[in-house]
Formats: sequence, structure tokens, C-alpha cells
Amino acid sequence: MPDIVAPELDAYAERHTTPPPGHLVSLAADVRAELAAPGMMVGTVEGRLLELLVFALGATSVLEIGTFGGYSALAMAAGLAPGGRIVSCELDPAHAAFARQRIASSPYAGAVEVVEGPALDTVARLPGPFDFVFVDADKERYLDYFEATLPKLAPRGLLAADNTLWSGRVLDDGDRTADTVALRAFNDRLAADPRVVAVQTTVRDGLTLVRRAG
Repeated sequence: MPDIVAPELDAYAERHTTPPPGHLVSLAADVRAELAAPGMMVGTVEGRLLELLVFALGATSVLEIGTFGGYSALAMAAGLAPGGRIVSCELDPAHAAFARQRIASSPYAGAVEVVEGPALDTVARLPGPFDFVFVDADKERYLDYFEATLPKLAPRGLLAADNTLWSGRVLDDGDRTADTVALRAFNDRLAADPRVVAVQTTVRDGLTLVRRAG
């Protein structure tokens, strides 16, 4: 898979980003040692970006779709306004258990709740509004997650969707794999949807930021 940004620039950006705290360093090491596909974990730069977005919004209500090992949830927790909470949706029981254990031993144990089960079912039960929504789960459902969360997004809230450049595969019209086709359709929809304002960034594997229009 091609690199979106040259590796030496990625390394430079990480060296010039505030290092993660100890609990995230330990969590990242555990993810690499114990979970399959550790590349799904957000890294130092994206973790700090998510934290800063949550902080800048003064967010008290954050929804995450796709917990994996819990790194992104704990990164965002550091940016929450006082009394803020994160609900993180995870389908895989093993990932949910892993994340819960690490969250429980972190400084933000009371701020993050991992809810196991299909994310769309969880979102349907939650009233919102959400100040920030982070989507990093099964790519074929991105449009479904977008439609489910947009009505519950706070007027000045943001939605962030990860992996939207998919290591450049969205540019390959010959790639008809389900995830690539779904991400291409998601990207096209956001760019043309009059309900939102979106920006596609090249952070890590592509991070798209969305707000309501108007």
C-alpha cells in the first residue's frame, strides 16, 4: 500500500507533536503485542489532533464508532470539557474487553463508556446531541453511520471519519473491493451533500472533517 505522506515527513510530524502520556504509550505497546492488525490504531499525530478538536469544541458529549483498543477514546478524553463523557461503540467482544481494561486503569476511567454491539443500534438509543463524532469502523457502513449521526450532531459539532483516503486506493477505479467502493461513495456523497461542509485531509490515512451547513 502506498504512503499518503512521505514516511520521513510523517516521522518529522510525529517528532514535532507533543508526545503521548504514559498510559497511551503503554496501551499502544499492548495493542501491538496482543491485537491483530495493530495498524488500525490511531497514532501519536492523529491522537493529538482528535484531542485538540475535542478541546477546541469544548465538547462534553463525544460519540466514537469503533473502539478497537481504546487509544483514540483515551486520546479524546484528555480534551473533554469538565464533566464530559465519551460513548464508544465496539462490535468485537475481544476488542471491547481489551479496551475496557485499559480504560479502567487510565486517568479517564469515569469518562469513557464502551458499549458492545452493533453501532447503529447503540446510536439509535442515544439521544444526542453530540459535540464530536469519530467514525473509525467497518468502511461499508460509513454512509449509514453518517446518516444515523448527522441528525444528532450538535449545531456547532464536528464529525470526523478516518481512513477516507484508504492508502490511495480510492483513486484506483480498478479497485472494486467492497471497502474501497464504499469509501469512494462516502467521499463523493460528502463533497456533494448540501447539508454539510466537509474537508478531506491527508492526516495519516485520510481524515475527513464534517460540520452542518448554515
